Amino acid sequence: MKLKKTLGLFMIFLSGMAIAQTNSNIPQVEELLSKMTLEEKIGQLNLLTPGGGVATGSVVSEDVEAKIKAGNVGGVFGVSSPEKVRQAQEIAVKSSRLGIPLLIGSDIIHGYKTTYPIPLGLSSSWDMDLMKEAAQLAAKEATADGINWNFSPMVDIARDPRWGRIAEGAGEDPYLGSQVAKAMVEGYQGEDLTAPNTMIATVKHMALYGAAEAGRDYNSVDMSHLKMFNEYLPPYQAAVDAGVASVMTSFNDIDGIPASGNKWLLTDLLRDRWGFGGFVVSDYTSVNEMIAHGMGDLQAVSAMAINAGLDMDMVGEGFLTTLKKSVDEGKVSEEQITKAARRILEAKHKLGLLDDPYLYSDESRPEKDILTKENRDFARKAATRSFVLLKKHNNTLPLAKNAKIALVGPLANNKNNMLGTWAPTGDPSLSIPILQGLKNVAPDANINYAKGANISNDTTFAKKVNVFGPRIQINDESPETLLKEALDLAENSDVIVAVVGEATEMSGEAASRTDITIPDSQKKLIRELAHTGKPVVLVLMSGRPLDISEEMALPVSILQIWHPGVEAGNAVADVLFGDFNPSAKLTNSWPRNVGQIPIHYRMKTTGRPGPESGEFQKFKTNYLDSPNSPLLPFGFGLSYTTFEYSDVKANSSELGKTGAIELSATVTNTGDHDGEEIVQLYIHDKVRSITPPGKELKGFKKIMLKKGESKTVTFQLNAEDLKFYNSELKHVAEPGEFDFFIAGSSDSKFDGSFTLKE
Repeated sequence: MKLKKTLGLFMIFLSGMAIAQTNSNIPQVEELLSKMTLEEKIGQLNLLTPGGGVATGSVVSEDVEAKIKAGNVGGVFGVSSPEKVRQAQEIAVKSSRLGIPLLIGSDIIHGYKTTYPIPLGLSSSWDMDLMKEAAQLAAKEATADGINWNFSPMVDIARDPRWGRIAEGAGEDPYLGSQVAKAMVEGYQGEDLTAPNTMIATVKHMALYGAAEAGRDYNSVDMSHLKMFNEYLPPYQAAVDAGVASVMTSFNDIDGIPASGNKWLLTDLLRDRWGFGGFVVSDYTSVNEMIAHGMGDLQAVSAMAINAGLDMDMVGEGFLTTLKKSVDEGKVSEEQITKAARRILEAKHKLGLLDDPYLYSDESRPEKDILTKENRDFARKAATRSFVLLKKHNNTLPLAKNAKIALVGPLANNKNNMLGTWAPTGDPSLSIPILQGLKNVAPDANINYAKGANISNDTTFAKKVNVFGPRIQINDESPETLLKEALDLAENSDVIVAVVGEATEMSGEAASRTDITIPDSQKKLIRELAHTGKPVVLVLMSGRPLDISEEMALPVSILQIWHPGVEAGNAVADVLFGDFNPSAKLTNSWPRNVGQIPIHYRMKTTGRPGPESGEFQKFKTNYLDSPNSPLLPFGFGLSYTTFEYSDVKANSSELGKTGAIELSATVTNTGDHDGEEIVQLYIHDKVRSITPPGKELKGFKKIMLKKGESKTVTFQLNAEDLKFYNSELKHVAEPGEFDFFIAGSSDSKFDGSFTLKE
């Protein structure tokens, strides 16, 4: 049941109550609750890890088996394979008093064993069918290995590329981010959670984690409610509307209260306003970390969390060790604990575990469902569709398949850095490096390899990056020797392909950077290669937008490949040799330097807007030393062909409160290659009750055009699409004039206008 946002708070409260009552009428769940002691109910709220996976905190649970037998565990993570999951479930089912099975969780961020491009890369495809299929295949593989609960998707809006976890999301825009959230939830959960190839999705991190101050992970967030509702909250709500079964809290505070203990966030907003009926889990020890936030001791913060609406405590065990005492002292009601336990049991019911605890323990599935040729083929396809062509120079691309190629760079023949950050279930040794991929796709090409440079020459920095394995390897050979080998190779080649950028763990969790340029060791290599006079293609690998102002000014072509996954080399070769024409577009603006951060296309014009010419004017909002504009705008991406937009128009000058208006443009492939174009619709609300952003994305479509072909692309908008949250946080569409444009990126001028009538 969901009520319109214009209803009063009293009706919204009743709506939330109705949802809670509806979800509680599950006979199996109520029968179990009637038998459970207070301690057993608290046990269901405890999520532990026996280790073995990638931990995101310093704590690993102890005596897990004994705690399961005592009924003190509701779920575990870091356990996989049908055999091990069956063993864990047998302990819970056969050795605990009530025999309640466990939730089995995992971080499956961009594929399971078959690893896809990082989420920021996948989002660059702007292909929701592709993203949904990626989630479906990841769920198929993970459930084959016994896992029934996924800590994904991460939908945090991120506009600061210093923040390493920008790699895990869909970029800067709430509309695109909402579409991605919906697609991934639907992909993971399918239409029937009791099906053995579907799993519970967890939208995270609730909320605002991507706006951490100074781009530093785990840092504080301070934001107005207007900005929250209009720009940062929509993807979380889209996931809830798509039926996500679980929500994970964030590490940051909101209005001065940490998310894991924030009642406004977890109850008033998430449950009462949005109607969320699933369960809420903390991030790794985030309940305990409220002590460091200054919220009190472990008992105080645990009581604060359960009273706020948190249902499950990840790893910290504060619920397990303090909640009974808090009930005895009247600080927490048993009813609140019962509500939380009910939600956990309901999730187990949705998964079919209460009927069959071993539903995800089919030992025949891994061989037929994991790392199959079909799955690897999809990973290759997904990667090719995530690459963004940032610069073309002298028609160097695509390469001839019989070319004499100097392949250089520290990431050109490096299996350890293909999968990307947050790929704990992937095996780097199974990845295809770029050198192998080029040889696979173009066996007639003459390809020779030299490393040319280390990823970084800084041993202290390398030690920080290499926490999960050797991502930055510093050769015994001197940097001068490495460079000379590459230049000698380049001298005898037709074209140079340099694979450069970030190692896997230079982005991701706990990987914030104040300097987002390519490391100096590689910059020197790039400069020297450009000075050879040979055609140069930079294949750029990163988990974030980088400052590549220097590289963009060089006579080189640049293909951004993110971290492409297990089929990296084959996918890169497909694009470099022209078997696939790159079509992806950026989902974050790329800054000219860190001084512009945060930078995004939705920035407001202000009362003293900067001049359109970009020239400096005193007493306007501009810089002395840089243009306002980004180096590369949101929605930007080139192709081996070219596209021209014409005949942009509206079918009417007016839009009523009912009905729709059609906005259209003709797109023509004016180049020499067939190709796909991502057509984007932007609007601007010219006058409204709160200051509007300069532009807002309201639609996009990907079309295929043969060379010389034209198509008319049409978007429909209605009054609902023009809504925003006003100063009273009401979702409204205000009458008035709107500008619009249809183009290939956000960096375009408005083509026309229409009016929303009273």
